[in-house]
Order: sequence, then structure tokens, then C-alpha cells
Amino acid sequence: MSQPERAARCLVTGATGYVGGRLVPELLAAGYGVRCMARSPGRLRDRTWHGDVEIAKADAMDRGQTVRALEGTDVAYYLIHTMGSARAFVEWDRKAAAVFVAAAREAGVRRVVYLGGLTPPERPSPHMRSRAEVERILLGSGVPTTVLRAAVIIGSGSLSFEMLRHLTERLPVMITPRWVRSLTQPIAIRDVLRYLVGCAELPEDVHRGFDIGGPDVLTYAEMMRGYAAVAGLPRRVILPVSLLTPRLSSYWVGLVTPVPARVARPLVESLRGEAVCREHDIAGYVPDPPEGLIRFTQAVDLALRRIKEADVVTRWSCASTPGAPSDPLPTDPDWAGGSLYVDERSRTLDVPPERLWRVIEGIGGENGWYSLPVAWRVRGLLDRLMGGVGLRRGRRDPQRLRVGDALDFWRVEEIVPGSLLRLRAEMRLPGLAWLELTCRRERGRTVYGQRAIFHPRGLLGHLYWWAITPLHGLIFGRMPRNIARAAALPPPRPG
Repeated sequence: MSQPERAARCLVTGATGYVGGRLVPELLAAGYGVRCMARSPGRLRDRTWHGDVEIAKADAMDRGQTVRALEGTDVAYYLIHTMGSARAFVEWDRKAAAVFVAAAREAGVRRVVYLGGLTPPERPSPHMRSRAEVERILLGSGVPTTVLRAAVIIGSGSLSFEMLRHLTERLPVMITPRWVRSLTQPIAIRDVLRYLVGCAELPEDVHRGFDIGGPDVLTYAEMMRGYAAVAGLPRRVILPVSLLTPRLSSYWVGLVTPVPARVARPLVESLRGEAVCREHDIAGYVPDPPEGLIRFTQAVDLALRRIKEADVVTRWSCASTPGAPSDPLPTDPDWAGGSLYVDERSRTLDVPPERLWRVIEGIGGENGWYSLPVAWRVRGLLDRLMGGVGLRRGRRDPQRLRVGDALDFWRVEEIVPGSLLRLRAEMRLPGLAWLELTCRRERGRTVYGQRAIFHPRGLLGHLYWWAITPLHGLIFGRMPRNIARAAALPPPRPG
């Protein structure tokens, strides 16, 4: 493909999500100027490419803000969609797409690129019908548009891969629903990104959708067996039955994997029908690499290597959780007169500050929360039963955190290396909650600080706080002591 006289300026929506967060550095490496549109720009602050892009604060439902974000850009990547099962999310997708294309016309964008889904020809799920409707809205906008339709995306941290990985690793014998026999055409995230970048320079007369997929057409059962082979696991025994509905399957997935049932359900529903490419016309514009597209087992191997090396750039949980609060920590001027409950504790340590910070930044995931693991697990289970994210999202990186990272049922709202970690709760609560951990030097000694903050909503919120107050001494009271003990241990040796 010939190089343009002037590198296109690209706007990327969904840059805090799985695909968008990986697309940005690929566009930069290809020489394009990049602007990211985000409702919460602070969540992009710790990305390695933050200083190389423009960031526009905009809500996708606000046409004026979206127009301003799009002005001066040539190609707009529309990577926004929800994964909830409620009808409200379908309506949100429809309205957001309509706002975006109207703003793109007004701003003079010359191309829109959308990553959609391969829709089964028969009985498409509500989620896939919504993807198809967004595609129709974009293609009907009058702005030249490219739609890439993908099925299962295989890459470290992708939603589809995490579901496949945990189901296969945790269940050597599986009684599975019928959808494990449906054919699908998985594609490696590297090939998805290559197609997305290539779409930036398509001819102006290209206005259509393209099916994209890898070289293998497999059932979900074959993918689980293929994963087991690559991961060195014993052969999995898979027993399909006809009794598990998508709703029951989603509860089963939510129980076994870190994917909450309400997120798993649309994914499971989309697997019921055949999702196989009907054409490969994209190769006429973005040629296949000489070595060919990445095969399924190769994609699994690449993803597992990334996980083993703790080099997972983005995860499915990087994206905002539908319905989760995004309110910042209350400040006195903004919240004057409001009710705030605070549980505050501290402890003085005879260790260097960096030793304490290592423990603070490593909290959660496999390291746990340094107090009553059973109580934390029960709270996570209760959250799952209420439709929340639960405690099993874990961490993107076992040692390092950045703003926007999901951390079990928290989200990193703020991090100041060496001194402050603030987490915002994303579990189901009758109010808003934060957990703040600090490290400071005071009179020659290291001080650990801890604040649990709760802003109740209505009478139920107040009752909730007073009901769990007796547990605070057991949970929050033990954390400073156990964190101090962990900080006193010598740091692990490299390797």
C-alpha cells in the first residue's frame, strides 16, 4: 500500500478498552497522528503512549462534545459497545451510534471504521442483532465506512480468551451446552489490529463490511481441546447436553470464570449460531502477510506467553463495567452537607517506604487482601449472586497497577507511585465506596495509612453501613497489621 502524502489523523474511541488500548500504539507505530476520545481521560494517564497522543474529553452520547473531538481528524475508529443483557444497553448502543455518525458528518471525517461481530445467519442473539444494527446505522450515515466483522478474538486478556482459558483449565470434565458444537472462526488479536490499521488508507469508494477470521474453523469444544493441548493440560472430556439454556450457561460461566454472568450471557448467546466468514475480500485491500494468518493454536501460544511474562497490555476488564459508578472521591466543596462514613486506620513500620509500597501496589489478585480471605470470598460471591463483577477479575499485572485497571471488584481511580493508591468499588452497593491506601515518611519512620469511605444512597445505604460496621474491625482492622508483616519480609529474589 502506497504511503500517503500526509499521514492521516485518527480518532480512537474506546481507548480504555481491550481493542482500543492496543490499537493506539499500532497506529502510532504506523506513523499516524492519534487522538483518543474518552469520557474519563484520567484513565489513560498511565498508558505508555499517553504523551504521544491528543486526548479529547467527550461523552459518546453528547453530540457537541463528540463533534469537537472529531474536528480535524480523517479516520474515526468506533470501538464502543456494551456487553450487558438488558434492553437499555441495546438502546444505548443505537443512540450512541446515531450521535457518532451525525457528529462525523458535521466534523467532515472522511472514514469511519467499526469493529463489529460475525452475525449467525439464523437466530442471532440480541447482542449480535444490536451489533448488526449499529453496522446499519454507520453504513447508512453517508460517511465512507468500513465494518470489520469478527467472531472470537484470541489474545492475552480478551474476554473470549479469558472465558476459554478458565473453563478449560478449571474443568477437566465438562458437561456442556449445545453451543460448544457450533462452528466459529477465531481470529488472533494481532490480525485484528493489522486489519484495523490497514483500514486507515482504504480508497474513498470502499463503503462496506468485511468478514475477518483466522485460517481455522472450529467448534468451541475443539477450541477447548486445542487450548488444553497448547497449555500442556490432559485431554479434556466434554459431554454436551441439551438442557443448559444461555441463561443457565451464563451462570455456569460466571461461577467458573472471572467473567460475570451478565457479561457472559450475551457472549454465550452469540456462540449458539454459526459464526464463520462468508468472504475474505479484505485481503484485496489489506493483504495477508506472507506467512499467512495466525492459526488458532499459535494465537493461544502467543497469549499464554504474554500472560506468563506478565506482559498483558490490556484486558477485557479494562473497559468500564456497565452500570458501575464513575464518581470521583468526594471532596469537601463538592460534597458539602452529604453523608460520608469513614473508617480510618494507620500503622507505623520500621521498614523503608519502598518495601511498604511494594505490598500496597501488589494487593489483590493472587496476593489477596491481607485479612480474612474467607470473608472477602463470601463478599465476592454475594456480589456475583446480585449480578455484580465479583472478586475474581484479578489483576492485569501481578506487580504494577495503573489508573483504570480493574482489581478484583475495585477499579484503580488514582495512583501516585510510592505514596497513594485509591480504589473505587464496582461491587453492587447501596451507595459509593472507596478504599485508599497510603505510604508516607514521618519522623524517620514509615507510616501506612488506610481509609474506607462510603457515601450512602437513601435509607438502605445508611442501614447497610451500620449493618457491616461490626465486620470492619475484623476486615479493615486486620489489614494494617498483616500488610506491615508482609512489608517486613525480604523482597522476593528476581527469577
